[in-house]
Amino acid sequence: MKFLDEAKIYVKAGDGGNGVCSFRREKYVEFGGPDGGNGGKGGDVVVEAVEGLNTLIDFRYRQHFKARRGTDGKGRDRTGAGGDELVIEVPVGTQVLDEDKDFVLADLTEIGERAPLARGGRGGLGNAAFKSSTNRAPRRADPGQSGEELWVWLRLKLIADAGLVGLPNAGKSTFLSRVSRARPKIADYPFTTLHPNLGVVGAGEEEFVLADIPGLIEGAHEGAGLGTQFLGHIERCRVLLHLIDGTQEDPVEAWQTVRAELAGYGADLDRKPEVLVLNKVDALPGDLLKDRAAELEAATGVQPILCSGVSGDGLQAVLAALLERIQEANALDAEDLAVETPAEEGWRP
Repeated sequence: MKFLDEAKIYVKAGDGGNGVCSFRREKYVEFGGPDGGNGGKGGDVVVEAVEGLNTLIDFRYRQHFKARRGTDGKGRDRTGAGGDELVIEVPVGTQVLDEDKDFVLADLTEIGERAPLARGGRGGLGNAAFKSSTNRAPRRADPGQSGEELWVWLRLKLIADAGLVGLPNAGKSTFLSRVSRARPKIADYPFTTLHPNLGVVGAGEEEFVLADIPGLIEGAHEGAGLGTQFLGHIERCRVLLHLIDGTQEDPVEAWQTVRAELAGYGADLDRKPEVLVLNKVDALPGDLLKDRAAELEAATGVQPILCSGVSGDGLQAVLAALLERIQEANALDAEDLAVETPAEEGWRP
């Protein structure tokens, strides 16, 4: 299935049904009178996050969504049926933005979360609603109101526990393929990965979701390379796994380039917890490996974990460090939630 993380769609809520003008006519009934019913309400359009979807590719083939209109009223004071609600199913992590992309209308981060996009029109009143002591035979019936309509953008931001970042050819796809069942494209040229890949990683008895983000280059936050197209997916990652190619001449410069792009993009990406890994150590002689690891530690203040996605050396150490950081992030989130929602006190007179 092709990955698509942005789509523009048109939504139209159902129009309200028309009210009717009707009079009671029955044999042997002395007094008749108005008995026109009201029209039914038009169907609403809502968006819902569901399980089992991880791309917006369905919206490439269908861009228009219209809910059913309400049924017209009928005689004998019968109200028309309301239009059925139209539910648009999207992956978890989808944002709904207005046509100009200035405002976020909804942000669906949990399975089953719903948000209304367009309200159905109200049904028109039948002539029975206008009868009074001075107007016993009204011939007025209102049409139903039009349902809301608008263009919106759907933008998917993957929800993963950890995100793989680094320059092109840092070995991110190889790493993901070794620690999970994901099978991303792997080749010896830059920008092999053209869309994010997700994999479920097992670390002991624990599992977490790891996202492989396409490689970043200098100026990515301004549109260079694949630009900001995929930087948004890192926003929802709790921890960043920064892979650095140990075979390149200056690993420190590679680290600085990626960190600068994270800071330039904003959204506090540069403040996320980071696990630093020096990759492809199987291709380095011992002395050169020690020198580059020492240079990286001196520049970052953090001792990098030595790893090779090809040979498998150091993979378990990376996963253990990554799981520890994820658990720490989850604990902090739980503490923040407890502060925001204090326990309710008992009843007092």
